[in-house]
Amino acid sequence: MRGAVLHAPGDVRVEQRPDPAIIEPTDAIIRLAATCICGSDLWPYRGIEKTDGPAPMGHEYVGVVEETGGQVSTVRPGQFVVGSFVASDNTCEICRSGYQSGCVHRVMMGAIGTQSELARIPLADGTLVATPGPPDPDLVPSLLAASDVLGTGWFGAVAAQAGPGKIVAVVGDGAVGLCAVLAARQLGAERVIAMSRHETRQRLAMAFGATDIVTERGDEGVALIKELTGGLGAHSVIEAVGTQESMMQAIRSTRRGGHVGYVGVAHDVALPGDELFFSLVHLHGGPAPVRQYLPQLIELICERRIDPGKVFDLTLPLDQAAEGYRAMDERRAVKVLLRP
Repeated sequence: MRGAVLHAPGDVRVEQRPDPAIIEPTDAIIRLAATCICGSDLWPYRGIEKTDGPAPMGHEYVGVVEETGGQVSTVRPGQFVVGSFVASDNTCEICRSGYQSGCVHRVMMGAIGTQSELARIPLADGTLVATPGPPDPDLVPSLLAASDVLGTGWFGAVAAQAGPGKIVAVVGDGAVGLCAVLAARQLGAERVIAMSRHETRQRLAMAFGATDIVTERGDEGVALIKELTGGLGAHSVIEAVGTQESMMQAIRSTRRGGHVGYVGVAHDVALPGDELFFSLVHLHGGPAPVRQYLPQLIELICERRIDPGKVFDLTLPLDQAAEGYRAMDERRAVKVLLRP
C-alpha cells in the first residue's frame, strides 16, 4: 500500500509500505476513505519534535472495515467507521471513567500511521464506531474531523466548562481551536471570543458561532479579553496551541475561579507556580478522550446539525501529501484532507 513517511524535517514521501495484517484477535483492518494532516504533525515536520529514523505519519482516519480479528464483535466488514487517534479497549477502569485516551492498553495511532490506503486498528471494539449506514460523500470530511480535531476541540470546551451563560475565549485558530468555537456554541455558551489574526480563519470562526474576534496576542490580547468581560476575564478559556505564550495567554485571560481547557500538544511549557496559585484558575486537559464523544458527534454530523468538515480548506490526493505539509507549514491551509 502507499503511505506517507517522514524521513527528516521537511522531507515527507509517499512510498510503498507493507499492507497491514491482523496481529491480535482484537484488530481490524480498514480501507481509508479519507485521512488528513494534523497541526501536531507539524512538530516533527519542523524538527521541533525529534523522530528516530523514517516514521509513518497520520493518526486521523475514517473508512470501511475490510477484515476483523476473531474477537471483534462490534464492527464487521463493509461498515463505515470512525475511530479515535488513540486506540483504547473502552472497558478498563480509566476508560469507564471517560478518559479513553488514558486507557491502560492504549495505542497511539500515530505510531501506526494512517496517512495511507489501509490501516490496522488495534482494540477495534473499543476504538471504532460505525456510522448508521454508508455516509453521503459530503459528510465524510466532517466525520474525519470527528476522529481528532472536533473531538479534541469538544474536550477542550468540556474541560473549560463551556455552557449556558458562559463567556468563552479560544486561544488558537487552527482546526482544533476552530472546532472548539463550534463546540462551545453547541454546549450553549453565551459568547465565544476567537483569538485570531488571520482573516480566513476569522470568517470560519464566525461561521462556527464566534461572537467576537480578538486579533491581539500576549498581554495585549489578555487586556482586550478583560475589556470585553467587564475587567474580569472569560469564564472558560480553551488553549489550542501548546506553547508557553498560548498557555499563559489562556490562564491570564481567565477570571478568578474560571476554567482553562488545554488541548494544544504542549512543547516546553512551564507554569509559574506562584502566579497560578493566586489566579484561582482551574486547569484540565491533555490528549482528548475522543472515543467518549464519537457516538454523539457522529449523530450530530449525520443529522447535519454541525458541519466541522469546513476546517478542511485544501483537498489533495495522498500522493501529494508533501505539498499538503508545505501548505499547512506555510499557513496557506488550515487543514489538509488527503484522499487515498
